[in-house]
Amino acid sequence: MTINEIIENKHLSKYRIAKNSGIPYMTLNDICNGKTRLEKCGADTVYKLAKELDVTMEELLEPVMQPRPAFDLFKSNVCHKLKRLGDIDFLIDTIEKDEITEYYKRSWYPESLYLLAMVDYICRVNNIPLCDAYSELRKAKLKDIVYPSSIIVADAVSKNGDVKKKAIEESIPEFMRFNIVESDVRNVN
Repeated sequence: MTINEIIENKHLSKYRIAKNSGIPYMTLNDICNGKTRLEKCGADTVYKLAKELDVTMEELLEPVMQPRPAFDLFKSNVCHKLKRLGDIDFLIDTIEKDEITEYYKRSWYPESLYLLAMVDYICRVNNIPLCDAYSELRKAKLKDIVYPSSIIVADAVSKNGDVKKKAIEESIPEFMRFNIVESDVRNVN
């Protein structure tokens, strides 16, 4: 849970937190707004903030300390998870953990939309109704088309743009809706 979510869930004001913890209000405000990165703050600031919010320092830092993998690695991990769990268990696990919303809240838009596209694709091929929880998110779209690195390299070698055009034509519709080129989620080793 992010610092803003903790503050909101506990119905606290930044002013009260700053006053009780001894952390300057502007510092706290900068942390909450992302201007100052919490993981770059001194241990005393993190300690005071964690104590005031009644959470551990680890709980406070966890959301900002999780490394973001390369997008191709993320996609590979999702495809392997699908292969390992099977369609139905993959859907149940992904929806129960609500990873789609979690990634979106972190501003990891490609990851969030890729996972949503995977869920929608799995629903279509298994004739399962779409999960209503993501109706608003389905209106989102990445600004630029995201291609697999293999397509980018092949297109650069061909120098004519045909590789990218063909990849778009062969892409799974649920992924293209979000400007993500993906044609094969089942063929993983």
